[in-house]
Amino acid sequence: MATIALVDDDRNILTSVSMTLEAEGFDVVTYNDGQSALDGFNKKMPDMAVLDIKMPRMDGMDLLQRLRQKTQIPVIFLTSKDDEIDEVLGLRMGADDYVKKPFSQRLLVERIRALLRRQDAIAGKDVAETEQDKVIERGDLRMDPLRHSVSWKGKEVSLTVTEFLLLQALAQRPGFVKSRDQLMDVAYDDQVYVDDRTIDSHIKRLRKKMRTADDNFSAIETLYGIGYRYNEE
Repeated sequence: MATIALVDDDRNILTSVSMTLEAEGFDVVTYNDGQSALDGFNKKMPDMAVLDIKMPRMDGMDLLQRLRQKTQIPVIFLTSKDDEIDEVLGLRMGADDYVKKPFSQRLLVERIRALLRRQDAIAGKDVAETEQDKVIERGDLRMDPLRHSVSWKGKEVSLTVTEFLLLQALAQRPGFVKSRDQLMDVAYDDQVYVDDRTIDSHIKRLRKKMRTADDNFSAIETLYGIGYRYNEE
């Protein structure tokens, strides 16, 4: 199984998350600051890293910057509730996704699995395809779940796992309305409380990214007080 590196200065998180991942069959290495993690990575690179942003002796941002100079392993950031600026900066620097604290460990495991499956598909490894993994083509949109790739009018768009899942849920049934509660179930799980504004923020960011490929992107429609739907153009 894959080796997952956990980097966080909170020992309780290191202990509890390590136990969960090991129970899922992963090999886990832990570090309590960015510098010790970098030293460890220089000896043996993990298959994936889960990084806290705010740490002593080198924060998650600096560690990510160093990592991206030598590897494209998947990276998930752990962020506090008020770290939206850090999230945006982290994603621009090359993080693959972020999970807000406090978080469901089941949610983190699913994010890890999704990114590792994407990595395997990109590397050309055999990955069992499920119904959810089939390529979606809706007008100018093309989504490949196994490779976690999205394009609009042939232009690649980089999405986080959460954004990808939301777009996939909407695009699978064009014209059908998805309520915010239904989208919450797609993006999170029942152990994590999120309010309506969280989904709205994700959709806003998703639209903004799609408009990097097309200024006139309008396929995701808001039905005020109800939810969202995908209109195939």
